[in-house]
Amino acid sequence: MRGVDRRRLKTGHPGHVRQPFCRHLEERLLMDQVSARAGVRKKEETHMRAIVYHTYGSPDVLKLEEVQKPVPQDDEVLVQVHAASVNAADWHLMRGTPFLARFVNGLQKPKNTKLGADVAGRVEAVGRNVTQFQVGDDVFGCIPIHELGSFAEYVCAHEDALALKPAKMTFEQAVAVPLAAFTALQGLRDKGQIKLGQKVLVNGASGGVGTAAVQIAKSFGTEVTAVCSTGNVDMVRSIGADQVIDYTHEDFTQNGQRYDLIFDAVGNRSVSDFKRALSPNGICAVAGFTTLPHLFQVLVLFTI
Repeated sequence: MRGVDRRRLKTGHPGHVRQPFCRHLEERLLMDQVSARAGVRKKEETHMRAIVYHTYGSPDVLKLEEVQKPVPQDDEVLVQVHAASVNAADWHLMRGTPFLARFVNGLQKPKNTKLGADVAGRVEAVGRNVTQFQVGDDVFGCIPIHELGSFAEYVCAHEDALALKPAKMTFEQAVAVPLAAFTALQGLRDKGQIKLGQKVLVNGASGGVGTAAVQIAKSFGTEVTAVCSTGNVDMVRSIGADQVIDYTHEDFTQNGQRYDLIFDAVGNRSVSDFKRALSPNGICAVAGFTTLPHLFQVLVLFTI
């Protein structure tokens, strides 16, 4: 460094003479910066942020962590998540209650540490066997319970679990549909065998599944009676219910009315209650339960 003004060297004064060491240092710093930027890009390509939980409990167990970005299998689609919705299934799996929920995801701690069934977003990549979608498509759908993961920046889903998002719907509107609407549709159409002209009762008509059930039942050309609380009477009537029963003032199992199909989204009534409100050969489809005794009673005793 002899013959070079150290102050000018430090401040980069244009009058100093560059030494080989200085050039090497600058080149090394430049290489480090390029390497650092490449490392960041590589990490962005292989990692993502996700809401995870490693133990059962209250919402306090949820953490935002950096995890491995999923890679789609041959029949899967990688979706960049634009919106996700929360369902009762997420709540039950997070808490591990009722204990029956742990048989799905681990007795002591969750096997799948992610949550989120409903997803809406844009296709980022597709597996080689995928034929229904291409990169850039806007999609929405429902991920199976044992593969939850939409509370993240990216999620993989089988192509059959997704559909193209209607252009007139926002991502937020679309993501509110899948799990709740599928539950209602399967209960009414597949299990309930709903038919034109039937008298249908929806118990729990103001919830996510219930509101979908009321509208789906009306689309089949049925007469719909909805059961809800006082504060939701006007809302339920506005989505198409022909009659609305406020359960705080009237018991639908004791008013003498009979229904061809009862769709129960609550699971708070006994089998004998349902039988009393059903017409001969009527069907009751139960999509929820409040206690394990209610669940077991429906599973074991409900033979109409």
